[in-house]
Amino acid sequence: MSLLPLNALRAFEAVARLKSFKEAAKALFVTQSAVSHQVRHLEEFLGVALFDRSGPRPRILPRGQELARTLSLSLAEIEAACRRVRSAGQAQPLVIAAIPSVAICWLIPRLSRFRQAHPEVALRVVYAMHGQEIDFRSTHFAFVFSEGPPAVPGVRVMAFLSGESAPVCNPSLLPGLGKAPLSAAGIKAAGLLHDTDTSAWRAWLSLAGDGIAPAEAGPVFEDFNLLRAAALAGQGVALCPLAMIRDDLDSGRLVQLSSVTVLENFGYYLLASDPQPADLAENALAFQDWAFRERDAGPTDA
Repeated sequence: MSLLPLNALRAFEAVARLKSFKEAAKALFVTQSAVSHQVRHLEEFLGVALFDRSGPRPRILPRGQELARTLSLSLAEIEAACRRVRSAGQAQPLVIAAIPSVAICWLIPRLSRFRQAHPEVALRVVYAMHGQEIDFRSTHFAFVFSEGPPAVPGVRVMAFLSGESAPVCNPSLLPGLGKAPLSAAGIKAAGLLHDTDTSAWRAWLSLAGDGIAPAEAGPVFEDFNLLRAAALAGQGVALCPLAMIRDDLDSGRLVQLSSVTVLENFGYYLLASDPQPADLAENALAFQDWAFRERDAGPTDA
């Protein structure tokens, strides 16, 4: 018996699975006539017809359906075996998703310490974007910001850092403002910088006992990292989560202007797929333990 016509078998399986010669051609990136030719070639090889061509459109025959089922299972097994062989010589990365604020202000400045302690662990760090669902089939950990613990099926949720926020600014502004802590009126005099909208400043001014002017004045930044950059550049006073700017405060790059805080009901959470893939479970535990040790250790050396 001559060699199996593998290309013809693949073309036939695609036609049977997609129920269309045209769609099979698209899936295989060939012309429809090429698919038809391959199916004819397979029928000649087998010595039997696989399609009834008496009507306006070819209709797969029972013997063709049986062959298609077997081919689909076999091709799926071959594909899985190839993936296993390909991955056998490659370290599977631990995928860490983080919202931009955590990625830039907390995770990246500390990540070299994890890599030094665990050089054997391959890492892939990606953004977790607000409003976009995280696929925990391919993501092993995610740092997110939420009002209360997020409810995500099949995911373990761990409280990580507080979202408590306070007014801060570049110390270069202090000569014109006076010594901290400042009153609400003094803070507004420096100019307010807003994160996404003005609601946080309105809440803070209310808590600080300010009933004078509204908090709408001042630029609005759509991302915390932009807000932090503006505060570092001395453009005004920003309400920042203390956990995200701890290094800035400890280094003197930013100064806290008041002990009045808001957003205590918000927090940063570490989400973990549960259970973790068996081949990554040890690496996942190492990362989780490291993250909480770093959280409790305090600021970086930056």
